[in-house]
Amino acid sequence: MQLKFKKLTPIVEWGTLLLTTGLVCFFLFVILYDIITKGWSVLSWEFISKLPTQGMTKGGVLSPIIGTVLLTLLTAVFSIPFGICCAIYLNEYAQNNWLTRTIRASIRNLSGVPSIIYGLFGLALFVQAMSLGTSILSAGLTLGLLSLPYIITTTEEALLRIPASTREAALAVGATKFESIKDVVLPSALPGILTGVVLTLSRAAGETAPILFTGAAFYINSASGAMNQEFMALPYHLYMLSTQHQSIEEVRPIAYGTALVLIIVVFLMNLTAFYIRYKYRKNDQ
Repeated sequence: MQLKFKKLTPIVEWGTLLLTTGLVCFFLFVILYDIITKGWSVLSWEFISKLPTQGMTKGGVLSPIIGTVLLTLLTAVFSIPFGICCAIYLNEYAQNNWLTRTIRASIRNLSGVPSIIYGLFGLALFVQAMSLGTSILSAGLTLGLLSLPYIITTTEEALLRIPASTREAALAVGATKFESIKDVVLPSALPGILTGVVLTLSRAAGETAPILFTGAAFYINSASGAMNQEFMALPYHLYMLSTQHQSIEEVRPIAYGTALVLIIVVFLMNLTAFYIRYKYRKNDQ
């Protein structure tokens, strides 16, 4: 009986894994099919290159695209340097004591905080306390804080995969600790670091709740890109068209087109991450 149970255990485990994976893929396929079939007819060069007009009932999504790109760039500027430096310090310099373990646990806990909490924190700190106002700068700083725990965690995991013998070999030939990290450890961990960074930024590009409080606007018929002004972004634009617009049925095709553009943007960013990992793995071989 015990032998039969041991034989059935892996079958049940694999069956459960395949079933849950199949369900997730099925629902993902249904959602993508619905968005693509209803949004493809709207997607065109005019839709991408024109500004929204007539209260977002006409025109395109140029303003939300520019706002999303600028927001992602600001998020990268504010989160990548600090995240990578923090991960290098924790993994390479900090001692393994209770303080370091507490910091790591806090960073991992911050990764699980709902994004709307970051939005409220950004509203209190950047918009009100620092008097930056509702602007793309406030939203970028807020998303930078949201992305920081993920970048720290993924970077530290990439550094942990580098064997200790690699560091010892660099030190043995006369390199300093800083030089061994800069010239040996970081280049070896670069594929994992870049993959984590790109995936984190793609997630930040699709966030709605943090920018809802810090600078996203319902409708702007311009694309100035000023750092101290409100902006339009694809996720918030989609949210407003789908739930808050006074003529939801009229703008439904535009909403599906916006959803398709956002999916394409996020897909391209994820594809970039996979390409980076593949390229560096191929070079290592």
